[in-house]
Amino acid sequence: MSGFDKVVSSYEEAMAGLEDNMTVIAGGFGLCGIPENLIKEIKRKGTTGLIVASNNAGVDGKGLGLLLEDKQIKKMIASYVGENALFEAQMMSGELEVELTPQGTLAEKMRAGGAGIPAFYTATGYGTPVGEGKEVREFSGRNYILEESLVGDFSIAKAWKADRHGNLMFRKTARNFNPMAITAGRVAVVEVEEIVEVGDLDPDEIHLPGIYVNRLIQGTFEKTIEQRTVRSA
Repeated sequence: MSGFDKVVSSYEEAMAGLEDNMTVIAGGFGLCGIPENLIKEIKRKGTTGLIVASNNAGVDGKGLGLLLEDKQIKKMIASYVGENALFEAQMMSGELEVELTPQGTLAEKMRAGGAGIPAFYTATGYGTPVGEGKEVREFSGRNYILEESLVGDFSIAKAWKADRHGNLMFRKTARNFNPMAITAGRVAVVEVEEIVEVGDLDPDEIHLPGIYVNRLIQGTFEKTIEQRTVRSA
């Protein structure tokens, strides 16, 4: 990408360079704030053997669940996997390798990767299967395990608004894992609901500066509901 303008004209261009066996870090939480169209482009490309790090693997037929349908993911690094029957089936059969990671640890692994920090110590997971085989150190009388940070070949995420330089605003809880995921990708691709001209965003309202963004595309999005709750009159 040359210059400061990060906008690309197609999803094919947005995901150009993604190849088999790469690592992808994906933003979103459940179906909230997921880069749904970028995921669909990966499915269209047919890229396989992917290692994907995300809070969860979507649901059946939605989000990252689309990539499980064609067995494009070989390893999933996630903190929650309970909404996807296909995920469960592939994990139980051994077709899908799964690395379960505590949610806060996963967020910090992304943040640290984006900040150039190779590893950090955390008390979370010590004394459990999460900590097995990991280095342990004691600080102030408490044991901590060493967790390595995450850096992906690509990161994919969704934001609400952006200017053409890639400065981003997120909408409420749709911010979730997206900022950390973006920073942790060598090539960071972000889809947004609206692109405005440079200077139109209030600097005090920018959640993530464009220095972290490589490619930017405006899309249209489906309002999906992960768990529908109804009440009788």
